Amino acid sequence: MVPAPKQIENIGAEIAILWPDGHESYLPHEYLREKSPSADNMGEVDILGQRHGGDGPKFFPGVRVVGWEKVGNYAVCFHFSDGHSTGLYSWPYLRQIDAERQ
Repeated sequence: MVPAPKQIENIGAEIAILWPDGHESYLPHEYLREKSPSADNMGEVDILGQRHGGDGPKFFPGVRVVGWEKVGNYAVCFHFSDGHSTGLYSWPYLRQIDAERQ
């Protein structure tokens, strides 16, 4: 289980996340938008494994994070300048996409 971050801040064009284990994540706004786990962005998989909707990650040049809100103690929902705000970024997912960038 990945514990909730100690702090989330918007620094320039990145979201900075301080984790309880001392790790720091710096995730660019455009990257967060591209990796949105929403059905709108990624589609949904049915019980037969077929994907419906969403055409996968895209590039979103110039998109900014304009706000966010914690969802319970398991995720954060980012609000983007293009109006997108339906992806729930769980703590494990944020650590995963951070590791993918390195």
